[in-house]
Amino acid sequence: MRAAVEAHLGSRRVARVVYGAIIGLALVVAGETHPPGAGAMAAWLVASGVAVGLAEIYSEVVGVETSQRHRVTRAQVRHMTGDAGAVAFGAGFPAVFFVLAALGLLELGTAFDLATWTGLGLIGFYGYWAARFAGAPVGRALVQATLVALVGALVIGVKALVH
Repeated sequence: MRAAVEAHLGSRRVARVVYGAIIGLALVVAGETHPPGAGAMAAWLVASGVAVGLAEIYSEVVGVETSQRHRVTRAQVRHMTGDAGAVAFGAGFPAVFFVLAALGLLELGTAFDLATWTGLGLIGFYGYWAARFAGAPVGRALVQATLVALVGALVIGVKALVH
């Protein structure tokens, strides 16, 4: 398990998961104002994750074809699809909590709380390990984790101010 986590943390896909997690957090926070049912929220998150993943692929294809002046290769598409899958995973992951709520295993409010705070925690987790892998001592890594988690907290704060 540790080897798999270390391999993941050492991959380029981490950036994509973080990007998707920030999108997922924003969707959860936005949905909490006038919450749909748990099943609808889960479907919305999954559909949004897929849409963002497809947008990721499309934008990469356009970028490659315009900058390199040739059609993308199958190998490039496979790579783009992996990156897009990581974004879709990060954005759609909070759906798990809403599926549990739809099954009656969680209250809807609890699903929103768990989705919000695990999203924030995930963003901080990746910030911590990014700093540690870059050679920062634990204290500095904790500061970095806190600062990047503040990005998510900012989303939560803006929602609280406007609602």
